[in-house]
Formats: sequence, structure tokens, C-alpha cells
Amino acid sequence: MESRTVNFQGQDFTVVRLDLHRESLSLHWKNPDNSQPFGDIQTLREWGAANGKRLMFAANAGIYDAAFSPLGLYVENGKTLVPLNLFRGNPAAGNFSIQPNGVFAIYQDGHAAVRTSTQFKTDGKPVDWATQSGPMLVIDGQINHQFVGDSNSNKWRSGVCAHGPYQVVFAVSESPVNFHTFASLFRDKLGCRDALYLDGTISQFYIDGTGYTGAPTFMVKPYAGIFAVFANQ
Repeated sequence: MESRTVNFQGQDFTVVRLDLHRESLSLHWKNPDNSQPFGDIQTLREWGAANGKRLMFAANAGIYDAAFSPLGLYVENGKTLVPLNLFRGNPAAGNFSIQPNGVFAIYQDGHAAVRTSTQFKTDGKPVDWATQSGPMLVIDGQINHQFVGDSNSNKWRSGVCAHGPYQVVFAVSESPVNFHTFASLFRDKLGCRDALYLDGTISQFYIDGTGYTGAPTFMVKPYAGIFAVFANQ
């Protein structure tokens, strides 16, 4: 695992690269011991420690609803807990409705990919881990055409891409940015052909030995789904 600060267009971003041949990336929503949502990274970290695992990296997963359940597809350890959501709503109702939205998935052979939600459905391949979110930041090398370069809608933002079949890249802004700048980071600086927005305002990463980065803690609300990399203690 590699983490670093990247400066792009005058903004700082924390970028984490994972090699899936060496690191096991998983998703966690509810504590298997009591079926209660973890809600935050610290609770997941404590659960891991109690089970002999050290949390090396964590990040918020995809968009969720008012009841703190994933708004779209959510697959954990091969089990589909929430089905794919292809509802096309009013973009004013939230980021998930800005088309296209997409899916980040780790497939049964261990490779990762970001696909638009319709592409994911068409592929029809079973997955071990998946989160649906939106909008797509970059689609086949093109920035989502709905983003405006000089937009003043600035928020802390997080996203993910598969730089290669077994190389996953996460990024979170260290200050508020607009969608176009964030998408440009993934395409022009990180070299991603397909990238997915995870969330804004509440987005944080946890990196072992470094701590938290991204949105200020007072902005953070409970998560429905947390990416994690654990190491055995």
C-alpha cells in the first residue's frame, strides 16, 4: 500500500494505491457479531483489533439513503445485500441521480473494475465485493460531460478507480473542490480511464500511522459501507 499527497491545480489530495495481489480490500457495513452498522471507521477499527486485525486503510464507500442504507448495489463477501439501482431521478435530488452512475467491484478472480451501472448489469459477472455510487467521474477516458469547469459547488470529495486489473487507486480532497477538478485529477494526474465518485462533504480516509485525512471530523456522518484493508496483528 502506498499513500501520498498529490498537488493538482493548486489543491492537495491524499492518494492511496493498493496492489490487490498483496492487499485484501473488503467492504463492511454491519458488525457480524450483532448486525449493527459499524457507522464509522473507528468502530470498524476497534472491531478489527478485537479480532486480531490491524486496520491499515479505510474509506467511506458509496452513496446511501436517509436510513443509512446503501442507495445502490452493495455486495459484501459475495452476498448481495442491496440490489443494483437503475432508477434515473432528477439530478437536483442528489449526486446519485447524475448520470451515469456506476459500480466499483472486485470480481471472483480477484480483479477490480469501475463500470457504469448499465455496463455492470450487461456484463452480468458475479462479484465478491461491490458498491454502487455516482456520478461516474471519468468514463472511458472522458470527463463526465455534466461537470462544469468553473462550477462553484465545492465540497470535500472522494473517489476510486482501477488503474489496472489489480491496482486500485483511492483519492480524497484535503479541501473542497468541484466535480470537474476532481474528475480531472483522476484522468490527468492519476491516469484512470474510468473513475467513480464515492461521496462528498463527509468523505474521510484512515491510514495506519498517519490518521485521518479528508473532511473535518465534525462534518462526518455515519457511513453505510466502509472500504477496509486489514493486516493480521
